[in-house]
Amino acid sequence: MAELILLGSGTGVPSLKRGSPGLVVVTERSRILIDSGPGTLRRMLEVGLTYHDMDLLLYTHIHPDHVSDLVPFLFASKYSDLPRKRDLLCVGGPGFRRYFNKIKKVYGSWIDSEFYQFTIKEISRRPLVFQDLKLSAKPMAHLPESVGYRIEFKDGRTLAISGDTDYCRNLVELASEVDLLVLECSFPNDKKVEGHLTPSLAGRIALESRCKKLLLVHFYPVCDQTDILKECRDVYSGEIILGEDLMRVRI
Repeated sequence: MAELILLGSGTGVPSLKRGSPGLVVVTERSRILIDSGPGTLRRMLEVGLTYHDMDLLLYTHIHPDHVSDLVPFLFASKYSDLPRKRDLLCVGGPGFRRYFNKIKKVYGSWIDSEFYQFTIKEISRRPLVFQDLKLSAKPMAHLPESVGYRIEFKDGRTLAISGDTDYCRNLVELASEVDLLVLECSFPNDKKVEGHLTPSLAGRIALESRCKKLLLVHFYPVCDQTDILKECRDVYSGEIILGEDLMRVRI
């Protein structure tokens, strides 16, 4: 059975309670890191994982709070005493390769993969098969290159992850009847910001997608001053989990 480990439940705003976005999905064969905001590598150590363990990196978009630890990940992988040797696939939305090439111009050989094959892939609307998983993606309502992911496991279970997004039909379709839906929930209902979800919008997506379980993440500090659970439950009556750093959720 697959498990999701929530490394960071917060945003780019520094917080002692909530780290920046980062998730790990663990299956029998695969370790998948989804987004890696600042501090992700250290959080991984707290759950017994390192840069050696990841088989696949998935990025929802290139805002700094979601991608900042990519360079430290690749730099650590060159560490002379413990270099990474397992091949690594890194997947993002449209424009991700262009973004990585700009990083390469800055850091050059410091992030080159010397002992392993590092592959960048921009995911399309066609599913990607990786080890024991099938990955699908759809554009989200945030940045032009933003994507959400649907992961289908070999036992038939399913997981969908929004990344940052506003309400959109693509997300409802991507999350259709999944066992676990992970949605951003950046601001309370009365502080709506374009490009982000509120509890009621997250509840609407969960209701319309008929997901079996909803996990809310990506809370700005103002969310901790509001009854987010109630605002979401007013729309969606299914199981709702408010994300906390280092939380583990069975899929």
